[in-house]
Parts: sequence; C-alpha cells; structure tokens
Amino acid sequence: MLDDRDRKILRLLQEDAGLAVAAIADEVSLSVSACSRRIQRLEEAGYVARRVAVLDRRKMGVPTTVFALIKTATHNDAWIDEFRKVISAIPEIVEAHRVTGSFDYILKIVLPSAEHYDTVYKQIVRHISLFDVSASISMEILKSGLALPVNYAE
Repeated sequence: MLDDRDRKILRLLQEDAGLAVAAIADEVSLSVSACSRRIQRLEEAGYVARRVAVLDRRKMGVPTTVFALIKTATHNDAWIDEFRKVISAIPEIVEAHRVTGSFDYILKIVLPSAEHYDTVYKQIVRHISLFDVSASISMEILKSGLALPVNYAE
C-alpha cells in the first residue's frame, strides 16, 4: 500500500525525474537514504515505469498535432498485428488508441506542418488497407502533460 509520502514522491518524480534524491527527501521529510529506498521500492513495484526527458516540440521541429480517426473493415488479429507494426515504424505517430464509437482507432501525430500529414498518411495506406480516415488539426493545446493522478494508486 502506498502512503501519502509515496504519493508525494511520485508527484515530484513526474514533475522532474532528474530531481536529486536529497531534494525529494527534503520535500517529503525523510532522510536521503530512507527516501532513496522508497524510490527504489516504487520502481521495483512498477509504479515508476521509466524515467524520460520531455523534449520541446518546437525546438524538435514538430509543433503541429494532427489526430487521425480511422475506421477499418477488418478486425482480425492479423490485420491488427500488421497495423501495429506499420504505425510503430512511423516516429511521427506518438500515440495510438483503439476506441469505441464511430471510429476504430485514433492516432496522435506530431508534424513539422499540416502539409506533412499527407506523407504520414501515404506511409500508412501504402502498407495496410483502411476503410475511412478523417484527420483533425489541433488549433491550440489547452492542456498537455504526462503526469498521472497519484491519489488512485494503491
């Protein structure tokens, strides 16, 4: 079971995974060694899946976000495996979700410009058949982040 200190440690790590253990320890009122042990326990228990650096999208040259909504006429395992393989090979596709509703999949694609979407679209349809694709360009990011709420963790 997680306690309030564990949850605070997780919040702090999500804000800045490079934060020194001493700074985290100070924030949660623990000794450095006790805090280090807690962090190690949280990592070993799988609460921390990995530590990453979040890059600035503008500096990386991919400020545009396009959401592609995909319908397929095929729903068998072979098609899904091939679809997964195709989209995994395209670095501009940063998220892919199988969803309920009118569409089967939603792809989040980051691009240098809206015009570059056609290049990604052609990479997909060159390898796999789709029934329908609709794309929407994000006009403004209202909220963005990787941080998860920690109050539900047990």
